[in-house]
Amino acid sequence: MTAVATEFATAAPARRRLSPWLAVAIAVFCIGWGGNQFTPLLIAYAEHSGYTRVDVDILLGAYVLGLIPGLLIASTLSDRHGRRGVMAAGVISSALGSLVLAVGDYTGFGALFVGRLFSGVAVGIAMAVGSAWIAELSRPPFDAAPAGAGARRASICLSLGFGAGPLCAGLLTVYAPLPLVLTYLVHAALCVPVGWAVWTRTVETREPTSRPFLDGLKVPAAGHRRFLRVVVPMAPWIFGSAAIAYAVVPSLVADRLGHWALLYTVGLTVLTLACGVLIQPVARRLDDVSSSRAVVVSMALMALGIFAAVATAVTRSVLLAPLVAMLLGSAYGIAIVSGLLEIQRISPPDELAGISGVYYSLAYLGFLLPAALAALARWFSYPVMLTAVGLLAVACTALCASGWAKHLEPRTHAVPTGLVRH
Repeated sequence: MTAVATEFATAAPARRRLSPWLAVAIAVFCIGWGGNQFTPLLIAYAEHSGYTRVDVDILLGAYVLGLIPGLLIASTLSDRHGRRGVMAAGVISSALGSLVLAVGDYTGFGALFVGRLFSGVAVGIAMAVGSAWIAELSRPPFDAAPAGAGARRASICLSLGFGAGPLCAGLLTVYAPLPLVLTYLVHAALCVPVGWAVWTRTVETREPTSRPFLDGLKVPAAGHRRFLRVVVPMAPWIFGSAAIAYAVVPSLVADRLGHWALLYTVGLTVLTLACGVLIQPVARRLDDVSSSRAVVVSMALMALGIFAAVATAVTRSVLLAPLVAMLLGSAYGIAIVSGLLEIQRISPPDELAGISGVYYSLAYLGFLLPAALAALARWFSYPVMLTAVGLLAVACTALCASGWAKHLEPRTHAVPTGLVRH
């Protein structure tokens, strides 16, 4: 029996009262909350703080600059030193991000940027380390969950956090005192018990190793032809589609909503992510170890949703925008799960956190899309730009489909979906 399995088997009954993966999932939820609570407030910052459209879109994507290093470095650190300490650091970074954002409206753009960087580092840790940890805790001897449960649990908890943050932020900003401040303080307070739970109520799954740090940054699975052919063309669209749904589309119809614009943005954000959560059982059924079926379906839905966004940009219809949110939210939900299942099948256990970091780094590149479109809006209209984005999505769909049943190694068929051979 390994040391981590022995720790679990001999853990105190009080510590084992809850499923081992649950405390980690709550931490992932909390960090997702902090990472996305800023999103519906873009309109508030533009209207009340004097920031331009480009400014707020830069702040929206700023945490990608913290997120990608967080993804790649944190995964290596957790492989070397264990999951618990790195995940606890993620919760602390999330709390710090909220505290800096809480004072950012008074201290200026630079503070808001730094706060978003802290939030990005935290989300990177949640995605790479949290996803790998939940996957490990969803297998024997820690859990007897069905195949693929780890990927679904990680993506659902993250998506629920991404939805709860904007919902709370929007309601507090509109109806509570201290707008653009209180919502961040609420989240920072939530991080305190969550951080305690990570440190005291989790089961470590990684034994410390003396593997050189630079060697840990190498992820051979990222060069797997299946990853390059199927996952890479799809990954940036995961959060690219979500960003279009709740960052780009609301701005296209905001001038028709008056003082309801912020709550409308909250509604679209929650609708997008709710669809992403509710569609995930379907995503699991679509997943096929012998093809890229689920990935291709998600990409087709993305292209359809983006062209619906084109229609919204042309008509500026507040009734059409929810359809865009549902299409792109469903695409997001299928894509994030199918991508996780693909990488779990091609990755050996020692590279699971690392390949998760690479996967989510690629996924979050899509979050820079609103800032890029806002910068290009000086020369091109949104209908033209979104049409170009839609055509690019169609091309990526075809590329994913071209790898339908290629580069599948024998062990892919031998290992149950969502599990990795030990």
